[in-house]
Amino acid sequence: MPKKPAPSPATDNQLHDHQPGAEQPAFSTEQGNGGELHQTVAYGAHPAAYLTDNFGHRIADNQNSLRAGERGPTLLEDFVLREKIFHFDHERIPERIVHARGSGAHGVFECTKAIPGLTKASIFQTEGASCPVFVRFSTVAGGAGSVDTPRDVRGFAVKLYTDSGNWDLVGNNIPVFFIQDAMKFPDLVHSVKMEADRGYPQAASAHDTFWDFIGLMPEAMHMIMWAMSDRTIPRSLRMIEGFGVHTFRFVNEKGDGKFVKFHWKPVLGIQSTTWDEAVKIAGADPDFHRRDLFEAIDAGDFPAWDLGVQVFDEAFAAKQPYDVLDATKLIPEEDVPVEIVGRMTLNRNVDNFFAETEQVAFLPSNIIPGIDFSNDPLLQGRLFSYLDTQKSRLGTTNFHQIPINAPKCPFHNFQRDGMMQTLVPTGRANYEPNSLAEAGENGGPRPSPATGFNAFTTNDERNDPTQKLRVRAELFADHFSQARMFYLSQTENEQAHIASALVFELSKVTLDHVRVRVVGQLRNIDDNLAKRVADGLAIDLPAKEKAARAPVDLKPSDALSIQKNADDTMEGRKVAILFAEGSDKAAIDALKATIEKAGGTAFLVAPKVGGIKVKGGTLKADGQLAGSPSVLFDAIASILTDDQAKTLSKQGAAVQWFMDAFGHCKTIAHDEATQILLDKAGVEKDSGVVTLDGFAKVGTRRHWAREAKVRDLA
Repeated sequence: MPKKPAPSPATDNQLHDHQPGAEQPAFSTEQGNGGELHQTVAYGAHPAAYLTDNFGHRIADNQNSLRAGERGPTLLEDFVLREKIFHFDHERIPERIVHARGSGAHGVFECTKAIPGLTKASIFQTEGASCPVFVRFSTVAGGAGSVDTPRDVRGFAVKLYTDSGNWDLVGNNIPVFFIQDAMKFPDLVHSVKMEADRGYPQAASAHDTFWDFIGLMPEAMHMIMWAMSDRTIPRSLRMIEGFGVHTFRFVNEKGDGKFVKFHWKPVLGIQSTTWDEAVKIAGADPDFHRRDLFEAIDAGDFPAWDLGVQVFDEAFAAKQPYDVLDATKLIPEEDVPVEIVGRMTLNRNVDNFFAETEQVAFLPSNIIPGIDFSNDPLLQGRLFSYLDTQKSRLGTTNFHQIPINAPKCPFHNFQRDGMMQTLVPTGRANYEPNSLAEAGENGGPRPSPATGFNAFTTNDERNDPTQKLRVRAELFADHFSQARMFYLSQTENEQAHIASALVFELSKVTLDHVRVRVVGQLRNIDDNLAKRVADGLAIDLPAKEKAARAPVDLKPSDALSIQKNADDTMEGRKVAILFAEGSDKAAIDALKATIEKAGGTAFLVAPKVGGIKVKGGTLKADGQLAGSPSVLFDAIASILTDDQAKTLSKQGAAVQWFMDAFGHCKTIAHDEATQILLDKAGVEKDSGVVTLDGFAKVGTRRHWAREAKVRDLA
């Protein structure tokens, strides 16, 4: 007699014994905080809901594949199995080439000042007009699995769902960019990404190919000043500025147009970390920025930004010593003040990271009536690139390697990788210009002006303003004036940070001629800066690289400095309070109340988590000492007994806790018992090392005068 097949767990155990009339999956449409319509389906919301495939077919058995007999082969006709495996195999899509690591959130934008005279854009016609938004913050160079805190530009992309259609303002936390023409964007990204022959470094620009490219592209030097400043190591995504980067146009109902630049200014103010702090945060919490944004919104501390505009006409543009269509230039706020016209508030976290943050597609070409493009060549290239990018995430860019599409003659370029890549390029030169041939490496192909393709131009070229040319306007050749202005606008301490960042990055470069060339370019910005970097690298100060156009001295702009605009507010900041068994609960409660009253968050740290007996009761720590290093906080405080302080002074984690806070120029508030720990950590008395009573007055601001004592700066 044949052996009876083993029972199906689902049928024999009656896990899904559905009865006629059982409640089915419920579909509903709700309105979110930003006014958006949100459709949800409550799969499994009721224990008797039917399990179906994606087309609504009820599934009788979700445990076993369909077989030809008990021990026979699985049948191809099993559509339930095929659908599950098919969907699983395609749950991931190619990550973004740049801006792969992102964090997103929903919110609302409200017009706070109507400007119908400047633009007919519907969102700016009446005060109080509002629309939902979705914002994606990101790093640029690293992959989706990289960390949050490398030295990198931060993407700041906003999708406004207006009643006239979607307006995507796709920018960065820096108002200028490395290059002037989109033609060079693939080369820039290739150079900063992992080197082609070795696959590293990840999420870092401190390597040969990036600085080789930068040394050969002097137009990048203004952006380099920003990139090497503290702007690229922010404290929080809630505390960065956003910029549209390009010059756009406002157009009003009469058809009159003016140039406009867009600014997002954080209500919490701008704040950065130190480089050492950023590195240690990466080790302590790789998701520091993503977690910070999520937890702030989850707690109801909704981050907000004011939208500002700089509006000017052609007459103003023509008088400037720079071209307003040049993305490597900014317009100083002292020349054209930023006018605040709206506020954006992020008030809801995503429901599903993949469905929203990963699949969101931003297009600079998404604009609404009243906003238009300028002839900025970098912007013009982006108008094509983003649409093409979104399509490429659904397929392959290597369709030209399919035999029917492949050329019959040789082809050589720097385009690499991609899905279905059948070629095997060698060497690490995948960008141009490069100077790797100077180091004996294969530098790859070069342009051929004489025999290469040239666009047709009219016969009367000199008198035709519409002629097609591969040229740049004369003022685009000034690569150093604003770079110098940015550097000279910084405090002495910030200048030291820039010089030290350059020394660190260039110390990772192994090609000697690349380091020399970059320092030679720095001499066009500031000789003292170049000398500091050369000294830090232990190389002779090289000759100044030739500038295509002599720089002019521009008036420094205080708006370009973080420290000159530092806000002493405690709002949005996090303060750690270290305590242990026997600590005074009343003192802890009083300090916590002071912090929270000022808008900050108190985080209790102890050698152990859980309930700890203290003077006056029991306290539960928010985090354990070894797992809550001081780099995660904006300031620290300590309330200990003499015995506990002596015990902790023998523990490396505790000593390092104070040593790092002191080294990162943070406020340290302490009681008398903690002095033994301060002495062990090398903490010296200064304006930022205060008693508990003095903490409220000093707050969470950085004490930069201390920095020269705790580290060597270039």
